[in-house]
Amino acid sequence: MTLRIATSAIYAASTTQLNTLQSQMAKTQMQLSNNKRVLTAADDPIASARALEVTQSQSMNTQFDTNRNNAKASLNSVNQALQDGSSLLQEVQTLTVQAGNGTLSDSERGMLATEIEARMNDLLGVANTKDGTGAYLFSGYQSTTQAFQQTSTGIVYQGDQGQRVLQVGSARKMATTETGSSVFENIPTGNGSFQITSGSANQGDVTLGNSSVTNRALLTSHDYQVQFSVSGSPAVTSYTVTDNVTNTAVSAGPYTSGMQIAFDGVALNLGGTPANGDTLDVAPSQKQSVFKTLSDLVATLRTPAGTGPGAATLANGLSAASANLDQALNNMLTVQASVGSRLKELDTLDSAGESLNIQYQGTLDDLQGLDLAKTISLFTQQQQTLQAAQVSFKTMSGLSLFNYIS
Repeated sequence: MTLRIATSAIYAASTTQLNTLQSQMAKTQMQLSNNKRVLTAADDPIASARALEVTQSQSMNTQFDTNRNNAKASLNSVNQALQDGSSLLQEVQTLTVQAGNGTLSDSERGMLATEIEARMNDLLGVANTKDGTGAYLFSGYQSTTQAFQQTSTGIVYQGDQGQRVLQVGSARKMATTETGSSVFENIPTGNGSFQITSGSANQGDVTLGNSSVTNRALLTSHDYQVQFSVSGSPAVTSYTVTDNVTNTAVSAGPYTSGMQIAFDGVALNLGGTPANGDTLDVAPSQKQSVFKTLSDLVATLRTPAGTGPGAATLANGLSAASANLDQALNNMLTVQASVGSRLKELDTLDSAGESLNIQYQGTLDDLQGLDLAKTISLFTQQQQTLQAAQVSFKTMSGLSLFNYIS
């Protein structure tokens, strides 16, 4: 039995085969063009699914890198503002020491007060610093609200207690700002543990030296009053320290200028000569704004001093201002150190992020990567096969019995 093959069948089979060869060659060309083995999920479903997971992780890692750059910009702005603020406070400290010169006149101290007031205005500008996007650095979440504003009663904080946070790593969120209250307001007075103030009715010239905590375990957080009495002939000065909470005397004895009075873990270094009935108040440190400290210092310098009680009031005011400025500067430096540690951590996270990105790219290359030499060889083979098929199809399509009829 003879098998007859229709001409149409030959054409259909050949066309189908040519289309198949062309499709294979086109796919190989696309792989070479994209330098990828897996172009669609159908090419390798398992590798494609895994590659999608890795690509998503890589995208998140890239976003974390962007967030870290934004965090660095914000923290660098905060750091610069804190540096500027620290420099201004150091300048004020220098002026405060100059103001303690006993040879200065009231007008000369007034000039120093004017200079300190200018530094306070500069510090207000620092507290109202904006970042590159126009947001106030120290306003908390209220980024469009000016952090501090001058009012008739003084400089007032208008932000909140929030810290803006960015996700800078898969398991790390970082604060990129500081609140104005933590930097400029919540500053302990005195030496950080207690503060001393002179009685408003004092008539003597007792002065306050450096005071300290001798034993923190003995601190009671109570208010105390030191009262001086002068009696006898010749006059003898004595003191009594009363705990205002328990209303009991905790220390008493004769007083001489330059002595130290110690009680309940507290040591007071005093100088000068008190008058009968003069008092000192010892209380736990309170929180105070640096702007209040500067305002009080300006008022102290603009108050005529004279001699006796006036000179003692000036000296005690300068001493209190100096202690409060130390606390303000220490607080600002502490915040600055915190900002610096976060910037250093961001550098570490950057290095880890770069390593992760290399790992992700390596995994993607393993899943989707192309063996270039092998694929070029395959493409050449497919090209030759297609050309041979085209030639053979041309030859077959040219065959006809009519060519042999004479």
